Amino acid sequence: MTGTIINVITILVGGVLGLVLGSRLPERLRQTVMAGLGLFTLAFGLKMFLDTQNALVVLISLLLGAVIGEWLRIEDGLRRLGVWLEARFSKNGDSAADNRFVRGFLTASLVFCVGPMAILGSIQDGLTGNFQTLAVKAILDGFGALAFASTLGVGVLFSAVVLLGYQGSISLMAAQLQALVTPAMMQELNATGGVILLAIAIGSLLEIKPIRAGNFLPALVIAPLMVVLMQFLGVY
Repeated sequence: MTGTIINVITILVGGVLGLVLGSRLPERLRQTVMAGLGLFTLAFGLKMFLDTQNALVVLISLLLGAVIGEWLRIEDGLRRLGVWLEARFSKNGDSAADNRFVRGFLTASLVFCVGPMAILGSIQDGLTGNFQTLAVKAILDGFGALAFASTLGVGVLFSAVVLLGYQGSISLMAAQLQALVTPAMMQELNATGGVILLAIAIGSLLEIKPIRAGNFLPALVIAPLMVVLMQFLGVY
């Protein structure tokens, strides 16, 4: 859970800075920093993909994952869940301050927990102890917490508790599968995750082209299974 702990710390630090600095940070600075993080995520995802031993596994996993993800409308479902939760909870406060607290807590929790990086990074951390993906996510979340806290207040800090439980649970569950996951399976899972990171960088951070990266999440399950199948057929 090293990566998750780092993630929690950056959210708390970013949130406190956001409360202290308020809206005094210039928009140009935020945009430039996010562009830098986007470029790094792009390069990091490419590096992960280049470690593949069989690009066909990654390709098939992504295509099948995309079909399943689009059929299930994972990305749309996550968006609707966020909208529904925000609308529901924002009506229940007794005052404007209560609404602001709940909105800050809810918005930050959804942004920090819902996404491919949270799932991919937590699986990597739990299976191999490699927390690099979560460390990258932690930096992104730290800047996000700074921005959220400057406008939505102290509720943003409490999202760290939700993230600790969410990502920590995924890492602990993944750790229980260590005996079943071979190095080859983990290698192709990482390579597939690298392509998803490319999608996040292009679609969300650099805003070059909208990409529904969430719909590729099933590929993270398919990739290790593809390795097993291709090894059984003797083509891996």
